[in-house]
Amino acid sequence: MAVAVILEFDGGTLDQYEQVIEKMGFEHEGTGGPGGLFHWVTKTDNGFRVTDVWATREDFEKFSEEQIVPYSQEAGLPEPQIEFVEVHNYLTAA
Repeated sequence: MAVAVILEFDGGTLDQYEQVIEKMGFEHEGTGGPGGLFHWVTKTDNGFRVTDVWATREDFEKFSEEQIVPYSQEAGLPEPQIEFVEVHNYLTAA
């Protein structure tokens, strides 16, 4: 079952986010990690928020362990607050 993952990086900057994305080899409006269905990032009053939809929680956890955590630590990002929510439905572009 698909899962939404909301990561709150309080104290993080969009420049740090960009460093992580660059290390992963991703481009703006490109494709994401294996099992990733949707990704967007917004600036917040205290940092930034990443909202993803993944095919499974396991897909996210594997990708997080292999790429998100090490690259985030390398960029000096604080540990995020993470919320998981089961997805009832999602739509994609035609």
